[in-house]
Amino acid sequence: MVPGIDNLGEQALNKIAEVALSTQLDEADNLEVEVKTDPGKLAQGELESLAIDGEGLVMQEDLRMQKMQIQMNSIAVNPMKALMGNIELTKPTEGKAQIVLTEEDINRAFNSEILSDRMQNLQIELDKERVTIDTERVDCHLLADGKIAIDAEIKVQQTGENKQVSFQTTPHVSTDGRAVVLAEVEYQEGKELSPELTKALLAKAREILTLSNFEMEGISLRIQQLEVNSGKLILQAVANVTQFPSN
Repeated sequence: MVPGIDNLGEQALNKIAEVALSTQLDEADNLEVEVKTDPGKLAQGELESLAIDGEGLVMQEDLRMQKMQIQMNSIAVNPMKALMGNIELTKPTEGKAQIVLTEEDINRAFNSEILSDRMQNLQIELDKERVTIDTERVDCHLLADGKIAIDAEIKVQQTGENKQVSFQTTPHVSTDGRAVVLAEVEYQEGKELSPELTKALLAKAREILTLSNFEMEGISLRIQQLEVNSGKLILQAVANVTQFPSN
């Protein structure tokens, strides 16, 4: 047995792991890490399991997740590094992840300063004329029938006129499992302004729902399944872990 490993304890490992993960986040309402092991297994370089449970996690570009859970089992680690409070994987491990986004989370990202700036000064064709528009506001609605509705208000720079576009779209997992893509656009009557504007809005939605936005150091995700309920988008994913985030 590695000397002193009894004194380290799961609680100390949990706290150290929570601190390491929190350095990857801008904000967190709640973040808990639960490491399960015993001295004998840890002396052999194995953690029984590691669970990450977070709520209200804010990642890069002001992207907030209502919930993120990751569960990993039988994790190979360096036992001597574990003594020092460092969870160092000796080989990659695979786990399961669930991410829950609310309408508010997605709208926060759509209307964040960073993304809003990219939706200004767009050149589109409107009523058979090339115009420059600014996107004033985007509202995303997650519907009970599994579709996503997007309403956007734009301002035409040349005239100062405000216009609206509204459509529904069906979300799918991208072929590589790395993003949610929106397809099968259905416009509300009289709300189709410009295919170029719709394309820009769909591209922005994909940018928000690309998994690299949700990943932390050493943890990559691949979507297996998505589900849209009223007000919520739930992603089930595989988590591939090559290293645990460090302080």
